[in-house]
Amino acid sequence: MRLRVEFTTEPFDLDEAPAHAVVAREIVTGAELDAVDVGPFGNTAEGEADQVLGAVTALLRESLRAGATRVSLQVNVIGDAGQGEGGTS
Repeated sequence: MRLRVEFTTEPFDLDEAPAHAVVAREIVTGAELDAVDVGPFGNTAEGEADQVLGAVTALLRESLRAGATRVSLQVNVIGDAGQGEGGTS
C-alpha cells in the first residue's frame, strides 16, 4: 500500500524556520520516501506504508521535542490496485 502524508508544524515563524519545522523536514527528506515537497506552510511526501508511517512517527516525536505545539497531518491511501484515492487518519 502506498500512502501520501501532508503535514505542518506550529507555531509558525515567517522570518525564520523554527527548530521543530527544520527537524520535521529533515526526517521526511532523510526517509526513504518519494515525491517529497517541503514548503513554508505545508509539506507532502509519498511512499510505501511502512516507510511513511515510520517517518510520521519520528517526525511527531522529534518535532514535539523541538518545540512544536501543534502538528497537523493527513494521511491518504494512494495507488492501491482496484481502489481510488481514499483516506485514513
